[in-house]
Amino acid sequence: MTVIGIGTDLVDLERFRNSLVRTPGLRTRLFTAAEQRYSEQRHDPTERYAVRFAAKEAVLKALGVGLGAAAMTDIEVVRDGDGPPELVLHGGAASLATERGVEAWHVSLTHTDTMAHAMVVAVGGRRR
Repeated sequence: MTVIGIGTDLVDLERFRNSLVRTPGLRTRLFTAAEQRYSEQRHDPTERYAVRFAAKEAVLKALGVGLGAAAMTDIEVVRDGDGPPELVLHGGAASLATERGVEAWHVSLTHTDTMAHAMVVAVGGRRR
């Protein structure tokens, strides 16, 4: 397997928390229904939302494109029980990944009390 792209992103939790309060519609514009359900299981869902937002931006960076190249809801972070997070791409994001030869994704998510961080690696048979 060849590395197609690497993306990383940091999100300030307090700033993101304020954005979610100030603009409640962000949840539906940025996150799938499943991501919202998963995040809202916490007393303070900000950490889960922020780390997923970081992952979405990291995916776009790994694909070599910017915000707006695909809908944020086309990039989904899923978890199966206590298993590791996985990326599932739909629509425009999936098309971009296919065009670039991406066959699989590796994702790492973490957060502290103040920051959320995501790193993704896109791999495929050959770099295009």
